[in-house]
Amino acid sequence: MVSKTKGAESKEIKAPVPDVPEKNEFSGNGNEIDCPDGNGKKRFRLSSTTSILKKSVTLEIAAKAKQMNQRGLNVISFSAGEPDFETPKSIKDAGKRAIEAGHTKYTDSSGISELKCAIRQKFMRENNLHYDEGNIVVTSGAKYSIFAILCSIISPGDEVIVPVPYWVSYPSLVKLSGGVPVYVYPDEEFSFRLTLDDIKKVLTNRTKAVIINSPNNPTGAVYTLKDLEEIVNYLAEKNIIVISDEIYEKVIYDNVQHISLASVVKEKYKKNVVVVNGVSKAYAMTGWRIGYTAGPRDIIERMKFFTDHTTSNPNTIAMYAAVEALNGSQNDVERMVKRFNRRRQFMYDELTNIPNLKCCYPEGAFYIFANFKHFLNSTIHETHIETTVDLANYLLDEAHVAVVPGESFGLPGYIRLSYATSMDNIAEGIDNLKYALSEMELDEK
Repeated sequence: MVSKTKGAESKEIKAPVPDVPEKNEFSGNGNEIDCPDGNGKKRFRLSSTTSILKKSVTLEIAAKAKQMNQRGLNVISFSAGEPDFETPKSIKDAGKRAIEAGHTKYTDSSGISELKCAIRQKFMRENNLHYDEGNIVVTSGAKYSIFAILCSIISPGDEVIVPVPYWVSYPSLVKLSGGVPVYVYPDEEFSFRLTLDDIKKVLTNRTKAVIINSPNNPTGAVYTLKDLEEIVNYLAEKNIIVISDEIYEKVIYDNVQHISLASVVKEKYKKNVVVVNGVSKAYAMTGWRIGYTAGPRDIIERMKFFTDHTTSNPNTIAMYAAVEALNGSQNDVERMVKRFNRRRQFMYDELTNIPNLKCCYPEGAFYIFANFKHFLNSTIHETHIETTVDLANYLLDEAHVAVVPGESFGLPGYIRLSYATSMDNIAEGIDNLKYALSEMELDEK
């Protein structure tokens, strides 16, 4: 909370607490109406299920940045969660051909056979994984894949282990599916990569699943073969399902190898591993909304039932475009990753030159996760900066730089910066950020 009081006491940055929906006109609380029969009993107008959802700090900052741009201010955004490149021409052309060929009707709700075949070949070629078509389902984006998995495996009260920092939607997806997110806090020294010891601290007889994201959003960490072998075989042996989110698989640097989690588990335990991927990040196709899941037949069949009654099939035109993405030339992907790599090196070097600012060195994705704790409990223009939400708003107002505070990822005191923008923008934005930080008066710790 931003206050006008100088010299406030330094407060310890605490771990996330369970989300408590605010009482307002949009939540179940305070939104009661009389039952139609007039018996005097009250009922909620809106769903108690969706009342657990909270406003997105990320979207609020993005909306504020947009308003500032509309007023003629030059806001540089380090908040983007998508590549700033165009979808490759060959993929767009494939979408156009699909339209001309009349591929604009319903399909099987689990996806077209051509795309499932391309996915199977991709897994064999790149991950040494072998799936039948019946073990694959295509969905309207990788986010929906994760939601469909959770709704297919979770019963009320089941626990899902979520490493912190997490991708912003994991906790909400768990809760909406009836589960309970259980947070675990890996060590910053190891780029927040989850370890088996971390998991054992929170494992209970109610644990149903664990979510692992590699390459990771927001940290850019990539799990090693040793990391994955130890975790997945231990969990799978205990009949705990491991959900492997691999959406940033191709955005990886320094000759680091991406290892698909399902490729390291013992054959007899593969029934407990589900792999999620898609075309959004690697092929700059975020708006096309194509994700896919590969896993054991029982979970995939239940996911198909779920999509039958929720979304039906993914966008037909986009599925044909995705066939070209997976089967066609990967040159555009390689060029994009090379440009991301140059930006990554430049942004990391610039940030680590700022005194008292620590950063995780990203091996994948297109984010840098930085520790800004030193700059909290500070004052600027009589305004007290207590949290990284306060700091993000200050940087937007004063430096015209949009960033995502760590609260969005369950870890106050940190900020995620995206380098999915031009080198010129990165250079100007970091200069603005440096100046804004230098203006702050740090309170005594």
